[in-house]
Amino acid sequence: MNPKKILIFTSSHLCRNPRVVKEATALGAAGYDVTVLTVSALSQFEQMDRALIASLPFRRMTLDYAARAPGARLKSLWHRTATWGARQMLRWLRIESAFALGPAHALLRRALATPADLIIAHTEIPLWAVAALIRAGRPVAVDVEDWYSEDLLFPDRRARPLKLLRQAERFALQHARYVSTTSHSMAEALAAVCDAPVPMVVRNVFPLQPSSRLDRPASGGPPSFVWSSQTIGPGRGLELFFAAWSRMTVPSRVFLIGGELPGYREKILRRLPPERRSLIGFIPFVPPESLPQKLTEFDLGLALEPRWPRNKDLTISNKIFQYMNAGLAIIATDTAGQGEVLRTAPDAGLLVTAHETGELARQLDRLLADPTRLRAMQAAARRAAEEQFCWECEAPRLLATVDQALTATPTSIHP
Repeated sequence: MNPKKILIFTSSHLCRNPRVVKEATALGAAGYDVTVLTVSALSQFEQMDRALIASLPFRRMTLDYAARAPGARLKSLWHRTATWGARQMLRWLRIESAFALGPAHALLRRALATPADLIIAHTEIPLWAVAALIRAGRPVAVDVEDWYSEDLLFPDRRARPLKLLRQAERFALQHARYVSTTSHSMAEALAAVCDAPVPMVVRNVFPLQPSSRLDRPASGGPPSFVWSSQTIGPGRGLELFFAAWSRMTVPSRVFLIGGELPGYREKILRRLPPERRSLIGFIPFVPPESLPQKLTEFDLGLALEPRWPRNKDLTISNKIFQYMNAGLAIIATDTAGQGEVLRTAPDAGLLVTAHETGELARQLDRLLADPTRLRAMQAAARRAAEEQFCWECEAPRLLATVDQALTATPTSIHP
């Protein structure tokens, strides 16, 4: 008997989308025939993608805009021009179209042409495509990694087709075979807004890594904070943290991992006293396969999500679970999503109010002045990862849900 075919439909590089990689790997290892459909847009990330999936049990199918061949370059130019034009129409005339999201129609055509017993849609373009896929009779499930219509800062939202995204979210939540998302807070809010069943929660956890900070000797220098993300830039809580850190009295260092937005390093450093600037380290984007071990070099992980936009408040980001896996003490802002984690594992770190910089500085000073307490937090964080916040705990529920979706009776949707 041939294995069931699953198409995981996304629109971002796999090295920047660990949630898709974990899902595809789990389904491939379970015996499904898995293909990931995505876009290749940047040669740097294309190389990382190829290295990442070399030994994984699924195949990748791309719309390739990163190749150097004239045809690929022409296609890339056309799609970039179409996207730019659509965003200008939206920004100035408030005319919405899927072109503002990127190569939406090209990806939809490829998804419609690919045989699959189940399509699992991730990210914005696939979410928009869900209605067309379901109306074409395709069996579709949806993973809401982020609440796309409730994301990004105000200047960026002006070029976002928010009405289109809201319509897509509502349709997907009401008609997909199943819907999953990242936190209970997000699931309940989505269900209420979209008048739909509450989605299943699949947390952004990771396979349990073999070693952690607890396996390394104590460093000879001051304790170190680490913050990790794809991009180092505004809207990620760093400004408020550094306002508190500059008031601390116990010595420490801070390391930021990710790709820097132009000019942002200088903006951060200008806000700090001159004697503090040499205590900050900037580390370029670390490939997903290398990040777990890299994080074990530090002591405390910073999860500084803001309460706005709403998506940031409700989701639980990758980083808090990566820090736990690596055995770092957690410093997390009190968003709804992160509160879920630290209420479950209260000894693993501090849940802090970001705008109260004086109190935050005092809390961090008290923690760093007590190495025994810091070590206990690191141990509690690693224990929480081992016992509940790891992919080994989440994957069985995902596999059971996919199996059920493959045998579900399809519902009729009229065009």
